[in-house]
Amino acid sequence: MVGGRRVQFEMFFTLPDFSDISLRDYQETMQRPFFSLSKKKRLKPIEYVSPDKQVTVHVSANPEYGMATIWDADIMIYLASHLNELRERGENDLSPTIRLQPGDLLKRICWGVSGRAYERLIGALDRLQATTIKTNIRANSKTRETTFSWIDSYTHLVDERTQRSLGMEITLSKWFFDGVMDRRNVLAISPLYFEITSGLGKWLYRASRKHAGGNGAEGFTIGFETLHQKSGSESSLPSFKNKILELARANTLPEISLEVIGAETPRPKLKMVMRRYLEGHQELAPRNRSRLPSPARSPTSTRSPAPVNQTPKQPAEVVAQEIVDPSLTRKLVQRVISGFKVVEPQPSSDPHDLSYAAAAASTPKRRGGRAHEVLDPETYTAIKAECPGWDLDVLIKQFDAFLNSNPGEMPRNYSKRFYGFMKKHHERNKYNLPGF
Repeated sequence: MVGGRRVQFEMFFTLPDFSDISLRDYQETMQRPFFSLSKKKRLKPIEYVSPDKQVTVHVSANPEYGMATIWDADIMIYLASHLNELRERGENDLSPTIRLQPGDLLKRICWGVSGRAYERLIGALDRLQATTIKTNIRANSKTRETTFSWIDSYTHLVDERTQRSLGMEITLSKWFFDGVMDRRNVLAISPLYFEITSGLGKWLYRASRKHAGGNGAEGFTIGFETLHQKSGSESSLPSFKNKILELARANTLPEISLEVIGAETPRPKLKMVMRRYLEGHQELAPRNRSRLPSPARSPTSTRSPAPVNQTPKQPAEVVAQEIVDPSLTRKLVQRVISGFKVVEPQPSSDPHDLSYAAAAASTPKRRGGRAHEVLDPETYTAIKAECPGWDLDVLIKQFDAFLNSNPGEMPRNYSKRFYGFMKKHHERNKYNLPGF
């Protein structure tokens, strides 16, 4: 292979690594029904009209591929994040055609990098290209509505001699590209979003992030019927209600705290609040903690209000929640990565409580390595039994690197969070283990 073709291959092969970009979502698609919430092939169109009759969304499926799903939207989130990252790096000549390495995309959205993951990627791109959307969002005096697909085309280049992937080109629709290019239209989302397994849970996180993100401790309250319409779910309203109740009882969506108001009434409502606001309000934080599942009781058990005379917080916990400046934490982490050595303070002797996790984020010494010393004995034993074949020391370092980059995600119980991380990691990647 010679000439321009070889130059083009080399250009793709040397693309920069975008596997660690900060995640951004396009907010005009976060609160309305643009995607199927089921993994089953959906052919029934989505027809949505807002309560005030001002916004319409119509989504049509391709008979061969079906409608793009909320899991396919992971790719659109990555592409929006990719464009935002290029802009942050000072790129001025941005184009709807994005060149990337499929492996970078697959790793960032937690799909794995196996042959099966690549097949899943191709199927998702086919649905994104074949699904047709018609909406009057962003209508103006010149355009009443716009019809588009999520992507116009995609191309995967492969070395003909070695069959090695040399990169991929994905061309976004003008509607999506123009929207992402407006900084006001993109919102930061949690890296843990890709760990949400429920289709409704993924949609609910995006809707909650859009609705509640700027409302402080007051959050955002919405009726179940309106929520059902906005989701585009094919489930009946009673079934949808039960699924929302389950998500609220578990209350495990990243960043978002859910509370059902009037669950036994004919018209229940869902209150969404960003947890970072609850942590800053002592009168609300205990109620939030009481809703979270704990080893002492089932997540489905009836909750009771927290007593007024709760045990006062420990001083180190107060310091961790009220004094540590997140921006300072990030700077210190960057210094650590650059090789600075600082003596680590010890606010607690327990490496799994909140104060230790918060302080560790601002100091150079991370847990990485010696998993049997870091994790609770019961958790370590469970992971070895349920997730065999992995080097836990290596994965703990990767997990800590994620925590270093996202101080707001510091867990209250390190072992419990790492256990959840390992179960998902094993489920996604176990087929790559030798001898599996």
